[in-house]
Amino acid sequence: MSATTVVLFGATGDLAKRKLLPGLLHLHESCLLAGLRVVATSLEDLTREQFLELVFSAVKEHSSRGVTAEDLDEFADRIHWVPGKAGIEGLKAAVEESRGILGPKSQLLHYLSVPPKAALPVVHEIERAGLVRGSRIIMEKPFGTDLASARELNAELHKVFKEEQIFRIDHFLGKEPAQNILAFRFANGLFEPIWHRNHISHVQIDVPETLGLEQRADFYEATGAYRDMVVTHLFQVLAFTAMEPPTALEPEAISEEKNKVFRSMAPVDPHDVVRGQYVGYRDEEGVAPDSETATFVALKCYVDNWRWAGVPFFLRTGKKMAEGARIISIAFKEPPQSMFPPGSGVGDNGPDHLTFDLADKARMSLSFYGKRPGPGMKLDKLSMQFSMQDTDWAGAALEAYERLIYDAARGDRTLFTSAEGIERLWEVSQPLLENLPPVRPYHPGTWGPNQIHQLIAPYAWRLPFERPWRDPNTWGA
Repeated sequence: MSATTVVLFGATGDLAKRKLLPGLLHLHESCLLAGLRVVATSLEDLTREQFLELVFSAVKEHSSRGVTAEDLDEFADRIHWVPGKAGIEGLKAAVEESRGILGPKSQLLHYLSVPPKAALPVVHEIERAGLVRGSRIIMEKPFGTDLASARELNAELHKVFKEEQIFRIDHFLGKEPAQNILAFRFANGLFEPIWHRNHISHVQIDVPETLGLEQRADFYEATGAYRDMVVTHLFQVLAFTAMEPPTALEPEAISEEKNKVFRSMAPVDPHDVVRGQYVGYRDEEGVAPDSETATFVALKCYVDNWRWAGVPFFLRTGKKMAEGARIISIAFKEPPQSMFPPGSGVGDNGPDHLTFDLADKARMSLSFYGKRPGPGMKLDKLSMQFSMQDTDWAGAALEAYERLIYDAARGDRTLFTSAEGIERLWEVSQPLLENLPPVRPYHPGTWGPNQIHQLIAPYAWRLPFERPWRDPNTWGA
């Protein structure tokens, strides 16, 4: 792969400090992006020394790996700083300087870590600087707020960049466990034949958060839980879970199967949606006192094709909930008839589940019934678990943003969303956005409004788990 100049817009922002700058350092140190240089720019008029102090502080605080002073000094030598007052000419000069060092065959990758309203102005700034041709661009969510705005955004983007140059990022899909779904589904003869409506009862994708607004009231008031999380994250995870086997493990083949899932999705019925708002949200700075913005959403949706006809997908996410988690839970149908006597325990603990934990520690669990040792036929729920932390190669795992930057630099679109896909998701969302159900209160530290139990009946939510995940001394989930 050619040496790469990453142009990081919004380089002093929170995402850059927490994820992007530490990630770029690791990509350089790992030699995955050999010859990496960074052109960092922001509206803030910092000196180069002030910006490097910010970089060092961010890396020391947020990097998950050991970083030495020598590492930081070497990284600093690869950073070109462009303050806001330098304008387009300053940006162009910094990129040309970087390219002069890396050589004429080096490539250019723009990362827009900027607020949604600033995205298109930055795109046009890149155009005026003459930095479009042969480059790639990574876009942060949200990709519109409804079908009309998504189409308008894509139309404006396509005036400057071709679709194959645009990488719409979803950090959920950059996580090792999300990609493990593909390996688990299609590489194992045990699970591939049963991954459909004949054997699966329902699917849950559950992403509760303990965090609140974190000073993002302006963004959240205009967005809410559904636009912020469901369209851009949870539906993408649903596609990986529900897609047909691709013809090859290649970006175009996988993207096509994901888009087929989106085309097969039934429009979201407002009666199958529960919206909530945590008590105290309206007291947050920047929030309207009569705000109807949802900080929580749970919904039932369907993929209307042969494989999944009649199988409900339950999605849930929210702010200030009891725990932070990211799970996919596949519930298998129970046997049609039981030969076990009353009191044996069969069925007492619900159906068998295959659970993927999409948190930073990759874990999977398969729960099933087994006989309790001793006389008689008494059954207990058992589980087998796999943790990435138990392997010798766990340290080789890239964090989500690192993997996505690496893939975009290689031109690998497997984990990114297309214009067609995102517009289709807004299309299936239109019935809900045009007829929003009421916002129901829930207390911080809970699992959402009580109506979530009616939504999922006759099933039950997997979270909270009755048994914890296994650690070195326990067994769970």
